[in-house]
Amino acid sequence: SIGDGRDTLGLMPTGGGKSITFQVPALATDGVCIVITPLIALMKDQVANLRRRGILASAIYSGMTHRDIVSTLDNCILGNTKLLYVSPERLSTPIFLTKLAHMHVSFITVDEAHCISQWGYDFRPSYLHIADIRKVKPEIPILALTATATPDVIEDIQQQLSFRQHNVFRMSFERPNISYVVRDTDNTDGELIHILNNVTGSAIVYASTREGTKEISRLLTNNGISATFYHAGLSSFEKDLRQDDWQKGRTRVMVATNAFGMGIDKPDVRAVIHYNIPDSIEAYFQEAGRAGRDGQPAYAILLFSKGEERLRYRLRLSFPPKDYVRDVYEHLAYYYQIAMGYGKGQSHIFNLQDFCHVYRYNIATAESSLRLLHNAGYIIYDVDAYKQPRVQFIIKRDDLYLLSQLPHEEDVLVTAMLRNYCGIFSEPAYIDEKMLSTITGLPENHVVEALKSLNRRRILEYIPHLDKPMITFCCDRMEKDEIELNRSVYDDRLQAMTQNIEAMRDYCYNELTCRSQQLLRHFGQTDAKPCGTCDVCRQNNKEVHKAALATAAQSILQVLSDGESHSATEISALPHPSTDIRTALRELLMEEYVVCDTDWRYKLKSNDSPISSFISGIVERFKRLALQD
Repeated sequence: SIGDGRDTLGLMPTGGGKSITFQVPALATDGVCIVITPLIALMKDQVANLRRRGILASAIYSGMTHRDIVSTLDNCILGNTKLLYVSPERLSTPIFLTKLAHMHVSFITVDEAHCISQWGYDFRPSYLHIADIRKVKPEIPILALTATATPDVIEDIQQQLSFRQHNVFRMSFERPNISYVVRDTDNTDGELIHILNNVTGSAIVYASTREGTKEISRLLTNNGISATFYHAGLSSFEKDLRQDDWQKGRTRVMVATNAFGMGIDKPDVRAVIHYNIPDSIEAYFQEAGRAGRDGQPAYAILLFSKGEERLRYRLRLSFPPKDYVRDVYEHLAYYYQIAMGYGKGQSHIFNLQDFCHVYRYNIATAESSLRLLHNAGYIIYDVDAYKQPRVQFIIKRDDLYLLSQLPHEEDVLVTAMLRNYCGIFSEPAYIDEKMLSTITGLPENHVVEALKSLNRRRILEYIPHLDKPMITFCCDRMEKDEIELNRSVYDDRLQAMTQNIEAMRDYCYNELTCRSQQLLRHFGQTDAKPCGTCDVCRQNNKEVHKAALATAAQSILQVLSDGESHSATEISALPHPSTDIRTALRELLMEEYVVCDTDWRYKLKSNDSPISSFISGIVERFKRLALQD
């Protein structure tokens, strides 16, 4: 389909081979294939693997120098690249759009395409920049790929990417080697340890909070289980180190938030355990799908307690009342002493804990309010601002050249930044202080001090490496009653999250329908058969087995009801599976309904009670056995 130049949406499960669907057509087609993916680690890994095979591949992502970006894009124009991996944040930069116009592009691949849909579980605004590429290259086809998309999301992806016509290919999402289990427990810690002691091999444990990952990792370590934790707040170095230890088997269990897992190709994960209930079926299915990518048996286990209503509580935290959100906006202005009609463009380091202490807010509800204000366009709430220092020149380029007698270190540093970072006058550029130290020959602490000096003199704005988020006001302060949370920002998303949470609750509470069938039906696959291995199927099989034993026992008792003794050969000839006959006969003997003489002949122990009493008694016996199992 993509080779014929048609816009194409491919739905494939985790581990289904999505990379092949764009790498092979890219090699078979003239031009460069642009691959849009949010996963920098995946970019680097795939580019390295392709280059080892002699395939021309490159990547562009945040943190690269201006020189490297220009060189990479020029190679694409000259035809020296077959696959160009790009993070969505880079798509709207002037340098990328300018160079794109001169490239011969074969097609565009959008990985993790559900991120473009506001109805998906992982919406990312940066994905909306893909529309900018279509304006520059309207004739180029798009291949969109995802492992999680409901029917609504499937429609929305095609609409957002301006598909010329509806065109969807579905690979079955079924993962027959994964046993899905929902475990109702009031002792989550004990159950987790029990599972990991009984399921060997590598595992992932998902927790809902960063602090939770630390606590669970400590719990497992204290119980002799090798574990570490991972979340978005760790430095890149710490993330890479912990991920490498886990992937190479030096650490058995990775305890993580949902920040971990995308693009991680570890085939031998034997168990994915959710310590907390995810917010949606899509998120659960994506994370559970990281188990058993080698095709060998694996488990996806969800722990929860029916006595808790944490999901609905999470909904209330995520969508506080609109007036509450407006109050947070007003107090945010008080916090930074911003007068009415002022504040546009101001950026501030933000201490959420202190803000909530001052104004007596619940931390989770206040943070949700900030995210809603961010989505509505009133502020930018950048929780990842601390990942890398940023610089933007405040004065114009021409004015910079008029400056005289800059101290030597500052002059050298300014020259290095102008040569290595693009767009530094129009938008903040992520910088690498260590790299600037290498280029300029200045000690790293001198680079930092020079940047601070330039910042004080209002030549540039320097945002150093921080351990706290940033708040930027997108418009001048207004009255709180003027804050508008429109339908798309609040009501529609509240409705979508409510539906997601109800679907997740239904999955946890439904003990009648095969777990795999429930998951697949959520994604529109209605023809799936029971998996036979999930907790529901195993219980149903147990019920079937119990009924079969009761039926076999009834046949044996009917034969013996004449009061005579009967041979083992005669009983074995009854029209039931031999295993059912043997098991039923053993239980009848243990319950002393039946006795066996020295010639291996069987008879009823007593004829005092009617046959119905024997039958009901043995059925109750099998029920008790099933409960014990």
